Amino acid sequence: MFLSQSVYFFFQPAVEIYSLQVDCKVTSRFAHTVITSRIVNRANESREATFEVELPKTAFITNFSMSIDGEVYPGIIKEKAAAQNKYDSAVSQGQSAGLVKITDRKLEQFHVSVSIAAASKVTFELTYEELLKRQLGKYELLIKVRPKQLVKHFQIDVHIFEPQGIHFLETDSTFMTNELTEALTKEQNETKAHILFKPTLDQQKKNSDETLLNGDFVVRYDVKREATAGDIQIVNGYFVHYFAPREMPVFPKNVIFVIDRSGSMTGRKIEQTRDALLKILQDLRQEDHFSFITFNHKVVEWKSSLLPATEENVASAAALVDACSLFAGTDISGALLAAVGVLDKAEGLPEHSVSMIILLTDGQPTSGERNVEVIQENVQKAINGKYALFCLGFGFDVSYKFLEKIALSNGGIARRIYENADAALQLQGFYQEVATPILMQIEMQYPENSIEGLTKNNFKLFFEGSEIIVSGKITVLLMVSFLPLQHTSNLTLKEEANVKEKEQVFQNQRYIFGNFIERLWAYLTIQQLLEKVISAQEEDQKALEAQALDLSLQYSFVTPLTSMVVTKPQQQEELANKPTEAANGDPQLLLQLPRQNERICLNIDKRAQTSVHLLSDPEQGE
Repeated sequence: MFLSQSVYFFFQPAVEIYSLQVDCKVTSRFAHTVITSRIVNRANESREATFEVELPKTAFITNFSMSIDGEVYPGIIKEKAAAQNKYDSAVSQGQSAGLVKITDRKLEQFHVSVSIAAASKVTFELTYEELLKRQLGKYELLIKVRPKQLVKHFQIDVHIFEPQGIHFLETDSTFMTNELTEALTKEQNETKAHILFKPTLDQQKKNSDETLLNGDFVVRYDVKREATAGDIQIVNGYFVHYFAPREMPVFPKNVIFVIDRSGSMTGRKIEQTRDALLKILQDLRQEDHFSFITFNHKVVEWKSSLLPATEENVASAAALVDACSLFAGTDISGALLAAVGVLDKAEGLPEHSVSMIILLTDGQPTSGERNVEVIQENVQKAINGKYALFCLGFGFDVSYKFLEKIALSNGGIARRIYENADAALQLQGFYQEVATPILMQIEMQYPENSIEGLTKNNFKLFFEGSEIIVSGKITVLLMVSFLPLQHTSNLTLKEEANVKEKEQVFQNQRYIFGNFIERLWAYLTIQQLLEKVISAQEEDQKALEAQALDLSLQYSFVTPLTSMVVTKPQQQEELANKPTEAANGDPQLLLQLPRQNERICLNIDKRAQTSVHLLSDPEQGE
């Protein structure tokens, strides 16, 4: 997914940032990012310095520290409950809480403020890690650049090491000028790439004191792939297995679009939905079958059966979308069960085809069955593993927790659609990700006596342009078997990996940051355990959370179950939560500050617009 970071600095004129660096090392898709900001207070009195970073929602913070006049205040990862007790005590003494905010659909904002004495310096350093997700045939690192000022030592330094080989690499920017292009260097060989953006003060200048650095800095790449059972990489007894077949035929789709047309969809939402659906209809393949169900307090089936995606049928559906009117009520249960019924009685569909339901709603069930637990149970029973359910929640009035659980319980995913200018593009982008299924019922088999701690190895569907990742601990020779169902027949692929030979690939590589495959395994395991918690029965949730908590503490990840505590002299404490999209079980950052006039806020906002600030603070310095 996107790797994004930003720092925006609200400052007094005398408080200057003299160095701002983003250092990112990507090794086999696993990204390790360190953001360092150095600030000096040239005033003759105390001033406040602020550090803000926008990081991917899927990233885990692993370290944060502040160094004030040479004294370092490190972060310590603790169980969330232990940190909460300290925080509750601080609140009872009248001290305020910091926040962590979601800023848009991809990013969270980390915000810290601290008062520094006259002539003092402070260094902020934040580290986070993330496994990049392949979407539509590429990995993308997005860095939001918005310093709001000239910065004397400004640098974005990206190193990429991909043992499979780099298939293509490109950089892009929304603010690049001829002068700034001269500050960008890119080096690449078979397996490594280095991108350095290091503009001078003169190159940054728009006017005498304004900066040109305002927008997106993007690195996109993909890796080379052979027509095999994937690529296995091994370091220090841990393996990661990447599988992304290419040039395979696409399964025909049988898709039912279930569209909310309740009164709350009025205005821009329904206009953007129409725009997206009209474009999605044009993207249907001739071998696909489709239908529409719309709902408010009533459920209306466009046709009683699925229709082939002929030019005539697509044009007829487009007319329906254009004429869609709105009424009160939201019968989500009735609409989903109607969609399942249409698929159940469908005839004449291709033998090897993929059936899916795509639900778009902006509200909660207010008509028909309203109990979300009953709806989840009834829909899961009706689908019974036969179809995949994808849920799109438009805006913040929707019950995202409900959509996420019902989607994950039925082989799909949920996604929030943010109400801004590109909402139609968000809808189209989601459809493009699921529009080309090329494998289903994939089982990755490994020798039981050679593997421990295996991550998820069964996958219902595989879509073109994505990637399957499996990781675990190994002991001896590793042999892998695959049993995916291809377009026309069953397909079995096998791969062998010799531990010593594979480990040799990573010897003496300067791009390696520690035991990265072990950390990748821990990251992936935690993510999958947290996902299982969402759809698990209540009696199983505690055991899953306990496993995720143990790994979070062992590998120093700030997750929804842990907190990072930064202790400074003389007691003030504030708390920051890492939010989940469903606003439940958020991780926290707890900070103790030295003096009464010092404060730290760690923010991550849920409803902020797309304004993404990057690397900012005031500049100058040494």
